[in-house]
Parts: sequence; C-alpha cells; structure tokens
Amino acid sequence: MSAVPESLPTPADLAVRHGWRTVLAFGAHPDDLDFDASATLAGLAAAGVRVELCVVTDGDAGGFDSDGPEAMTARRHAEQRAAAAVIGAADVHFLGERDGHLEPTHEVRRRIVELMRRVRPDVVLCPHPERDWESMQASHPDHLACGEAVVRAAYPAVENPYAYPELADAGLDAFRIRHLMLYTAPAARRNLTVDVTGLEDVKLRALDAHVSQHPDAPAMREAVRAKLTRRHREAAGPDAPAGSGEAYHLVTVNGDGVIAGF
Repeated sequence: MSAVPESLPTPADLAVRHGWRTVLAFGAHPDDLDFDASATLAGLAAAGVRVELCVVTDGDAGGFDSDGPEAMTARRHAEQRAAAAVIGAADVHFLGERDGHLEPTHEVRRRIVELMRRVRPDVVLCPHPERDWESMQASHPDHLACGEAVVRAAYPAVENPYAYPELADAGLDAFRIRHLMLYTAPAARRNLTVDVTGLEDVKLRALDAHVSQHPDAPAMREAVRAKLTRRHREAAGPDAPAGSGEAYHLVTVNGDGVIAGF
C-alpha cells in the first residue's frame, strides 16, 4: 500500500508553524504578485499576519490602450492598490524603477534594504532569481533581476550593520530575516506548495483589478484556475481530494542554530 501524502499546509498553518507576524512581498511589476502569490497572501492576511507589498518597477511598458507611460503608471498604481485591498494587504510600496530595464544594482538593493528595515518582515516573498526554462513568461528579465536584488538584500545586506551605513544613521537598524519564499521557481526548486483551496475567488478578484493587462479576462481566469489545480495535484498526488495550490521555493535564511556568518 502506498503511503498517504501529508496534507499541504494552509497559509494559516505556515504562520503558526514559523511564527510569522509580518510578510513583505516583492513583485517586479504590478500584477506579478497577484498572478503568483495572492491567494497565499490573502490567506496570511486572513490569519492575522500583516501583509505589505512592494512593486519594484512602474509597469509603464505593459498594458493596452495607453495614453503614454505616465498615464499607464498612474493606472497600474491604482490597479495594484485595488488588488491589494482585495487580498487584505496593509500597504503597497512603489520603488518606481523603469519597466524592462531592472537590474540588481547597489542602488536598487539599497532601496530594498531600506524598505526591509522599515517593515522588518519575518518572511519575504519575491520572484525566483533562477530562470524556469519551461516558462519564459514567468522568467521575464525584470522578474529575475527583482529576485536577485531581493535575495542579495535579504542576505547579507539587511543584517549587516556596515552595509549602507547611512540607513543605520537614520535609525534603520540591521536585523535578520528568517525565511524567503520564492515564487516562479523552476520545478526542481519547488519544495513548498501552499493549500489555497477556498481562496481562488479572492485571487481572481485581485487579478480582475488589473484591467489594463487582460484584454481576454475569461481566458486569463481559466488559465489561473487550471494552474492552481495543477500545482495542488502535483504536490498532493492524483488520489488526493481536488484543491488549489501555489508553489514556492522556501529558503531558511536564519533558522535555529544559525550563528553570524554560518
């Protein structure tokens, strides 16, 4: 008889298991987080975790029927704020980098470290910095650059008091991030699937807020539901009850027994 797979953790399970009280989630563009992590974030918010979002670029190079980059930026900021309200996020931050030109430079990393030290999250979400050759769309260059910048900021910069000393002078002291949750991970890197069954409609309502990006909303919604179902089945097994899942590469940055530099 084959072993029965363990049930997948819900967002609330993860919050209790790891003691998460604050999450800071990064996306390269408006709607990235809603495509790849919004059901998890909604579940965490419903469980009492403070959820803050950060969009690194202005998204001015995306969308349809635009009156120009400035108008598109304003529209996408409004869309992201509306989506954040749907999932229960407490705040949205915009770093304003140019869409399509993002690089993990020291200036970008400094701004990410500054935000991390202001928010002081227990767990940080961001795109995976490794390319997934099975999904070039998920591996947009801005996504990879965003993931690389956030990972470099999470270790060692945010916990190094000598990194960006002007931040410490401003009262933003170094601290240790406990976990990273990397979405859009290649299959070989995925080690956590979160059970988001029952949160599908919240995710879709958040995506519906990004009206500038979806000329064929019914097809988008169908594709998103299919991916949620597929991720759950891949992790729980074909004999498990039907459900929905969002998949991640969970990394422990500072767990029990970690000492400085090791």
